[in-house]
Amino acid sequence: MSHSQTGAVGAHNAKVMNRFDLTKRVVDKLKREEAVIGGIGNANFDLWACGQRPQNFYMLGSMGLTIPIALGVAIAQPKRHVIALEGDGSLLMQLGCLATVAMLRPANLTIVLWDNGLYQITGSQTTASATTADLVAIARGAGIADAAWAADEDDFDRLVAAALKDGGPSLIAARIDGKPAVATTDRDPVQIRERFMHGLGVKG
Repeated sequence: MSHSQTGAVGAHNAKVMNRFDLTKRVVDKLKREEAVIGGIGNANFDLWACGQRPQNFYMLGSMGLTIPIALGVAIAQPKRHVIALEGDGSLLMQLGCLATVAMLRPANLTIVLWDNGLYQITGSQTTASATTADLVAIARGAGIADAAWAADEDDFDRLVAAALKDGGPSLIAARIDGKPAVATTDRDPVQIRERFMHGLGVKG
């Protein structure tokens, strides 16, 4: 059964959940040294708070590049599952990446989209997803058939577990609240890069 069949809800009736709780649920499922790319701001702050795995990469200051970076890692290391944790505001700046993901069809790529309808880190300005844009529908229109809203925490867990079986590309969208992240990532770009490269086994 595809993700779109199991996640048979729209944004309007999906439960509003907490990003840190869902991030921890993702991390708790990682058993095969999966790579995780945390988007800028709260997406990577909560990933950091869940524990600093060497396979985690924390974006600093570059909106819209989480999915492209994750796609590059997925192509370079097809035996490693790659997860992109991205926010609605950042994705809206780089919607074309969804079409590229769909065209290249990496089976080992999962996009987890945190959607609270806000540019939260810059002052909580409203994004288009709060009013007119359904990012799951956009992903499906781009060609990512396995794109779904998570109805609640149990549905989110099921969607993530299915995605980790390398049947992707997949996009799992979660409506989240406006609570701030529980920690702040150490802003050391060189250390982040070096640790990630060691975690992927590409640097001795």
